[in-house]
Amino acid sequence: MSEKHLVCQGATYQCQFGTAPDKLKVLTQTKRYTNDGKGAEKLIATHMDIGKTFEKNTFGSCSKMNNNPCQVVVSEWKAFYENVKISENNGNPLLEDSKATCPVGAPDCISIIFHGQTAEISQQNIDNADKQVIAQMLPGFNFDDFDEEEVEHIL
Repeated sequence: MSEKHLVCQGATYQCQFGTAPDKLKVLTQTKRYTNDGKGAEKLIATHMDIGKTFEKNTFGSCSKMNNNPCQVVVSEWKAFYENVKISENNGNPLLEDSKATCPVGAPDCISIIFHGQTAEISQQNIDNADKQVIAQMLPGFNFDDFDEEEVEHIL
């Protein structure tokens, strides 16, 4: 994948003919998450997420439609990760450079602004952290003095 992020629910996209961004909504699978410790928010998007797959389904005004309201309909995704398949929808994960085609716009007219992933520290990260590195980064702070709930609150 060459250091490309997977795209997940909440990723922000923009059409080159539109005036406003919209957020991707994954509707084709319900089991595979990325960077989401609780498995509740960041479903992995795939090339099977076509049709009306955005939260508002609009990129504002569309210059291809004489500045009338855009009505997003994704007909195809390109540049997805072909080496992995999500079994639930037989889809390949979208990458941060994946582009979508809208029948009104043009091929590859919809591109990503933000992939949707954010760093999230979990108890597993803390358990696996090098104690010497933590001691240098946070002198005087000892994670062992706190339980899991207190650490989540601190972070």
